[in-house]
Amino acid sequence: MRVILMTGKGGVGKTSVAAATGLQCAQLGYKTLVLSTDPAHSLADSFDMELGHEPVRVKENLWGAELDALMELEGNWGAVKRYITQVLQARGLDGVQAEELAILPGMDEIFGLVRMKRHYDEGVFDVLVIDSAPTGTALRLLSLPEVGGWYMRKFYKPLQGMSVALRPLVEPIFRPLTGFSLPDKEVMDAPFEFYEQIEALEKVLTDNTKTSVRLVTNPEKMVIKESLRAHAYLSLYNVATDLIIANRIIPDTVTDPFFKRWKENQQQYRQEIHDNFSPLPVKEVPLYSEEMCGLEALERLRETLYHEEDPTQVYYKENTIKIVEGGDHYSLELYLPGIPKEQVQLNKTGDELNIRIGNHRRNLVLPQALAALQPTGAKMEDDYLKIKFAQMAKV
Repeated sequence: MRVILMTGKGGVGKTSVAAATGLQCAQLGYKTLVLSTDPAHSLADSFDMELGHEPVRVKENLWGAELDALMELEGNWGAVKRYITQVLQARGLDGVQAEELAILPGMDEIFGLVRMKRHYDEGVFDVLVIDSAPTGTALRLLSLPEVGGWYMRKFYKPLQGMSVALRPLVEPIFRPLTGFSLPDKEVMDAPFEFYEQIEALEKVLTDNTKTSVRLVTNPEKMVIKESLRAHAYLSLYNVATDLIIANRIIPDTVTDPFFKRWKENQQQYRQEIHDNFSPLPVKEVPLYSEEMCGLEALERLRETLYHEEDPTQVYYKENTIKIVEGGDHYSLELYLPGIPKEQVQLNKTGDELNIRIGNHRRNLVLPQALAALQPTGAKMEDDYLKIKFAQMAKV
């Protein structure tokens, strides 16, 4: 199965791009599912039809679905939810309050990953297009396998074993005092089984022959900054970005003086998108005069984006950024084919690394792990500029 994950800052048009990508895949004969994992669903509005938790046929070869976190929670987390509800009711909360509070913050985001994994395992579809949550939420999801693995190995597994062993001894005393039981084996097993699914999905997400992220952006300063930051963080989690989609560019046919300054600004930011994401390919999409709602409008967007191209192709095979941890330092590796080291100038300001190559400049927004460090050396090796970051010694 090919997985294409669309993400970007909220409001940039990633849902429309995801829907149009699904249309193109379906037209080429791929059995395609467009799945929205954004808590604020708008995929049904984009297709202009009712969608639910399970896939609904949109047209030939194309299905759409919007994740229902409550239904996913019951199927994957039901035993834990019921136990938390029991504990809260024993502490005096009524049924409705206990039910609501049993859904822990962020669970809807986690279930987006689990749902992806299930569709991948079932293999019913050839292509899975994910209309993801905005970049901040999406990046937190991608960090779950690594962060969750640490907690599971260091904390949860020992606790799980102790709980199962001590429950028969402690339960006769514990329940009369508290009004609720200790968690049983089903409850204690659920989080680890849940984590195992997410860990297995990590192997799919980090395989750039199967999974690609497409970053949707607009030619605006704040949007570009967030997109650059997202690209860096995706690289930190070894998830490949293969295409940038610059959306809502005012067409040259718009000549009203009201848009003159706006078009000039967009021209500057369009160039920044090409420069700062180079060598990733960039597709530009115009600002349409109507909303991208309904199949007719989405067909126009599909034609503009792809024409006769196959969206399942990997548009760019190299990881343009790699971040490698090496004991007491990090190495930031930038793919700069054919560039001699002598032409590269580096300057770090705050959380940005400014890279100048001849007359071209690239601003790279650094992940938090690197932002607090200083570049201490650089070398060119195998077409990658490798920059070492370390904590500066105190004087």
